[in-house]
Amino acid sequence: MRRRQQPPLPKRHGLDPARLRLPEDGHWTTVRDHLVERLPRVEPARIDEMLRAGEIVDLDGPLAPDAPFVPGGAVWFHRDLPVERAVPFEIGIVHRDDDILVVDKPHFLATIPRGQHILQTALVRLRRELDLPDLIPAHRLDRVTAGLVLFVVNPAARGAYQTMFHRRTVRKEYEAIAAHDPALVLPRTVRSRIVKEKQVLAAYEVDGEPNAETEVALLDHRAGLGRYRLRPHTGRTHQLRLHMNGLGVPILGDDFYPVLTDKSVDDYTRPLQLLAASLEFTDPISGQPRRFETRRELQAWTDPAGWSGTSQPDGIGRS
Repeated sequence: MRRRQQPPLPKRHGLDPARLRLPEDGHWTTVRDHLVERLPRVEPARIDEMLRAGEIVDLDGPLAPDAPFVPGGAVWFHRDLPVERAVPFEIGIVHRDDDILVVDKPHFLATIPRGQHILQTALVRLRRELDLPDLIPAHRLDRVTAGLVLFVVNPAARGAYQTMFHRRTVRKEYEAIAAHDPALVLPRTVRSRIVKEKQVLAAYEVDGEPNAETEVALLDHRAGLGRYRLRPHTGRTHQLRLHMNGLGVPILGDDFYPVLTDKSVDDYTRPLQLLAASLEFTDPISGQPRRFETRRELQAWTDPAGWSGTSQPDGIGRS
């Protein structure tokens, strides 16, 4: 296996620098000319500023503003970060040892950096708060979903734990709060074919061979609400949300299904009532059975008035 090239710049805010490989051919005279064309969202003046400050480097060190273009070479730099509003909810620590870290992620916090969410992500916050620069997630949860996420502490163990999730040998259980329909026969297994297109926010179901499967059971109901247990056997985008919507009981707080709703990323009201409640697997390092359970509760079940009110609660009950 080819080893990953060590960046010549240190991490910043827990993040590795960006690496750009220079094409083998091209018409550029200088690296600066290539970067201006390669990075249209970055103002040329900002690229010039970074070059003058020595913030763009190759393996030999900082590049001069007139550094020649070297076909097949590579450069590194730290991208400018977007302005982010702090996500005001704590990440709960469920378990930590030399190999793994299991946390209770709050609603509204992305698992990994992406788009406008960089510093305010579980990965970056945990790397900084726990001084674990090599931490990496073994899997992901949607930003709007709360609950258990397993991170790998030991770089040598990454492959073993990530492979569990890729091979779907981890048994996951979720809880969801939705309307209670007395006519809905449960438990049942829902199967459908889910399609998710790039650049399109919502996924959708189509006719054809099923590629998504979820066990749905009703755990309890009261005052018109149901508390559901969801066991996914596949991992399609928005699978649980689509399957609950298809049953006629969309998850409370879902801004995608059945209707796509424009909600600001810093609006923390009425969080999606979906919780990754447990992870169970045979540890690939020790061979021992392991089970982790969330310490969170869904607020629409424990405090329906608070969840549906005009205040901005954390949406997840105890932590």
